[in-house]
Amino acid sequence: MTILENQTYDVERALYGSKDLMVRNCRFDGPADGESALKESQDISVEECFFNLRYPFWHDTNLTIYGCELTPLCRAALWYSHHVEITDSKLHGIKAVRECRVVSIAHCDIDSPEFGWSANEIQMQDCTAKSEYFLLRAQNIDFARVEFQGKYSFQYIENATFTDCRFDTKDAFWHAKNVVVRDSVIKGEYLAWYSDGLTLEHCKIVGTQPFCYCKNLRLVDCEMINTDLCFEKSEVEATLTTPVLSIKNPKAGHIYLPSVGQIIRDDPDSLGEILVGQEIEKEKETTKHA
Repeated sequence: MTILENQTYDVERALYGSKDLMVRNCRFDGPADGESALKESQDISVEECFFNLRYPFWHDTNLTIYGCELTPLCRAALWYSHHVEITDSKLHGIKAVRECRVVSIAHCDIDSPEFGWSANEIQMQDCTAKSEYFLLRAQNIDFARVEFQGKYSFQYIENATFTDCRFDTKDAFWHAKNVVVRDSVIKGEYLAWYSDGLTLEHCKIVGTQPFCYCKNLRLVDCEMINTDLCFEKSEVEATLTTPVLSIKNPKAGHIYLPSVGQIIRDDPDSLGEILVGQEIEKEKETTKHA
């Protein structure tokens, strides 16, 4: 493996097409303002480097990034790359990790609008992230202990698992398919509209009008705080541990909860059952003796 240390690169395609390369403590910055520093490269390790120029990692294979800083001027840093591992780094440029496959990200700080679009097989753990349209159309996702803040996250995603996460987000999980969220907190408006196959286990949900127009929705022992107009036109099986402000026209299924402020039924196709307080106990007794 060739080792490059303590260098500064600013020309166009400075290390284009490299193979078996270690880049350590280098800067990609300067007046030449060159793009695509490591494009079309293979078996590359980058450590403790500073990236202030555009498009450094396109079409790369077997890429490891450790302890690096990618500034806001490092736009579209990773596209079309696969088998990528990123740890202990700052990813602060817009549109990173697009159309990438087999990506692992750990202990990173992400501040990147339009991050992770159409990524496939992406893992993330112990990270913080700020973004808009975060992971749009991504597939095969596994997140643990991720704190996220932003808008329109996880839209059109498929096949995902989220564990012990904290999301402060609006319009999250719209049109999502086959998603499981466990032991997490989700705060925001209009959660998971038009989703199909979404399951939440032991989660806390905060905010107005969640879970409308959903199919195959499951909530297992979840808290819902300051939630109103829930479950409109949704197919849902839910066991809630807290009251909700209002439930509107659930399409099908069963909702178990200790109390509800208002039940709105103004749609003749609203056939979902709402079982409150003592009704839950009666249902349990009926099931026991059946």
